[in-house]
Parts: sequence; structure tokens; C-alpha cells
Amino acid sequence: MAYGSVGFQMASRMRVGLLAAVAVAMPGFGQNPSPAYDIVSIKPNKSGSGMTRMTNASDGLSGTNVSLKMLLFNAYFLKTDDQIVGLPGWAASANFDIQAKMDAETVDALKKLSKDDARDARRKMLQALLAERFHMTLHHETRDLPMYSLVVAKGGAKLKEADPNDAYANGIKGPDGQSHPGMMWIGDGTMNAQAIPMLTLAMNLGFEVRRIVVDKTGLTGNYDISLKWTKEDAGTETPDAPSLFVALEEQLGLKLESTKGPVDVIVIDHAEMPAVDQ
Repeated sequence: MAYGSVGFQMASRMRVGLLAAVAVAMPGFGQNPSPAYDIVSIKPNKSGSGMTRMTNASDGLSGTNVSLKMLLFNAYFLKTDDQIVGLPGWAASANFDIQAKMDAETVDALKKLSKDDARDARRKMLQALLAERFHMTLHHETRDLPMYSLVVAKGGAKLKEADPNDAYANGIKGPDGQSHPGMMWIGDGTMNAQAIPMLTLAMNLGFEVRRIVVDKTGLTGNYDISLKWTKEDAGTETPDAPSLFVALEEQLGLKLESTKGPVDVIVIDHAEMPAVDQ
């Protein structure tokens, strides 16, 4: 699956992210402090399928077989279950199909934003959707939780620094069909990336190890990454695909060190099953 673009897919496990608070004004939206979806449809999904899918289109959001827990991970940039407290039992077991559409004014406003601001605006819109349709209220707390520091291993880094003149004509392509620096592809036990900083690598490793990963490498460049490992639930390791921790050190000269530190946690004060469309 390709990352650094407008959408992503997930199979059986959550791979999500995103942040911010709904009541903060977004640049480009004038006097509207919290851009919101214009039309939202929520239907129960009783397929029993382990496959889930969420995609951001230019004019909205589409979710198939998604739970409230998954939506919260998506809306608040969570990487571990420890970052969410007080979820009702049905939040992980009840699944929904969601279609959310923006009005033309919001679509036009998003197009004028930078990539980061547009991403944050979409996160706020999802947060607003959860507040309205799931009657969600929550607050943030900071707690000391287990995390990892990404550091350079004893033997030194084994990284390929990206060529700033490389347009990656034959590289990873986004939904627009174009390849460019900053793209990343992550499959089961495989990571390929072109011209990414260590901060991006640390963030995506966090999704794999289900903890916050903080970049402590001191490396400031952009790098082309190729990494292969055996996932914990995939069975026996092979020399070509060791565990992620071993693969990081052998293939990239990097290491994950266990530590603890302050982490943003969301505490659910109230949530209700949404009224669904038939």
C-alpha cells in the first residue's frame, strides 16, 4: 500500500493516524472554525469480514467495515491501545460503512491548503463527525507510557542518502499516478521509501511495533529506505526476513531502544451508538 497520499487500506489491523482539536480555526476556511462534512451516511456492516478500508477522496471520506475504535485511531494519530481510555465495549466490535461528502466550498478551500494543513483539516472534520454522529465527548491527558527511541546502532548507520536531483520516475506512485520524493510503500513485512527523513521512518515504525517511536538518530538528511522483516504473526523467521528489530540493525544500522516518556492519551467521557441509515 502506498503512503504519503490521500488514502490507505487496512486488512485486519489498524494502521492509522492523525491529530488536533475540533475547535481550532483552520487556515483557508474564513470564519468557519471547524470545517465539517455536509452529508454523512452511516450503515451497519454485518459482513463479518476481517477486511477494513478507509479512503480519502477529493470530496469526502469512505469507510468500509470500520469500528469507532478505528475511527478514533484515525482521527487522533494514535499508535497504541494505551493511548485511548474509556472506550465502550461495542466500540471495537460494532462495524459500520461510512460515506461522508463535503460541499463545494469546502472542497475548494481544501485545494488551496498545503498538504499538511489539508491533512489536519480532514482530521478535524472526522473528529467533528464523531462528535455529531457518535455523540462523542473526550478529553486529553498526558501519561508516561512505554515507547521506543530510534537510534544509530553500534556499527553505524547503513542508509542510502537520497539524491536531491532524483525525480523517482520509476519509483513509488501515489493515487495521482505520479512518483516523487517522500513516497512510502508498506506491505506485510516490507517497507520501501524514497527521500524520507528519519522522523517519517520513526512514525511508521511506531505503527508496526504499536508504540510511539521517537527519532534520536541525529540524522538530518532524507533517505531511500528498503527494509524486509518477518511479522510476529507470520511464523518462522528466515535469514532474508528476520524480526523487525533484527532487520533494522542488520539492514539499516538502526536500533529500537525501550524507554518511557510522556504520551498524549485521549479519555472517552461519552460515546453512543450512532443512528444508522437503512
